[in-house]
Amino acid sequence: MRRSLSLLLSSLLVAAALLVAPQASWAYPFWAQQNYASPREATGKIVCANCHLAKKATQVEVPQAVMPDTVFKAVVKIPYDTAVQQVGADGSRSGLNVGAVVMLPDGFKLAPPERLSEELKEETAGVYFTQYSENDPNILLVGPLPGDQHQEIVFPILSPDPGSDSSIHFGKYSIHVGGNRGRGQVYPTGEKSNNGAFNASVDGTVAAITPGENGASVVEISTADGQSVSDTIPAGPTLTVAVGDSVSAGAPLSDDPNVGGFGQLDAEIVLQNPVRIYGMLAFFAAVALAQIMLVLKKKQVEKVQAAEGI
Repeated sequence: MRRSLSLLLSSLLVAAALLVAPQASWAYPFWAQQNYASPREATGKIVCANCHLAKKATQVEVPQAVMPDTVFKAVVKIPYDTAVQQVGADGSRSGLNVGAVVMLPDGFKLAPPERLSEELKEETAGVYFTQYSENDPNILLVGPLPGDQHQEIVFPILSPDPGSDSSIHFGKYSIHVGGNRGRGQVYPTGEKSNNGAFNASVDGTVAAITPGENGASVVEISTADGQSVSDTIPAGPTLTVAVGDSVSAGAPLSDDPNVGGFGQLDAEIVLQNPVRIYGMLAFFAAVALAQIMLVLKKKQVEKVQAAEGI
């Protein structure tokens, strides 16, 4: 009974944390899973870009072609300078986290542990893969992970077998990949995080700068008509204005502490039919044999011509 009560209290605490105090790192993949039926919009944009506004490079390595029912790896590279630190939700500095989403063609899925080679087991050690949803085994998520240890994330993939699934066909398919490093600038609720620049809401003069709650700063701006407007800058960004400065609406009041960003790209992979490979090899063998026979025939003709004195 005591154990059941403890589990119930733990569940309630987790639920309260999710609803009351969301952390920015949860923006991937948790919030995308909760708010979007698919991580890729009709325009082709991966929804992570809705919260992570800065653009950074992401790379992916996949085989040009794979055979049915085989395990291969997709390597997502998320490069960044590991010397930089991001602003935490409380304004403190910490290392960047990384995350990735890989949208595979229908039929492709995460390779089961028993199908992994020793090399793949070593490359994926400490990485936890999740499906985007129960109905999407071909959409895989990873993160957040410590970025200094996981700038390359290896996804072990199992290709489908068209012979056992009539809905799968041989041919070329697209893979959609997204990679993120660092916190987002916008929460899924639409609120700004402290990992971005804050701007003045009106034209005027900075009349005062006072401390706010939880390390925030309150910038009071006096407008030309005598009104006073307060803009709150949370802990993290550094103020770039001082008392007496004139500011315009939309002008920055702080620097932009963001050092991360999101990037996406597409790749292609061919689900190769083994029969086509066998046919190609047979064709090459036939061509080679024809060339050999042609050379032998030429030698035979030359011998006949030499014997006849031609």
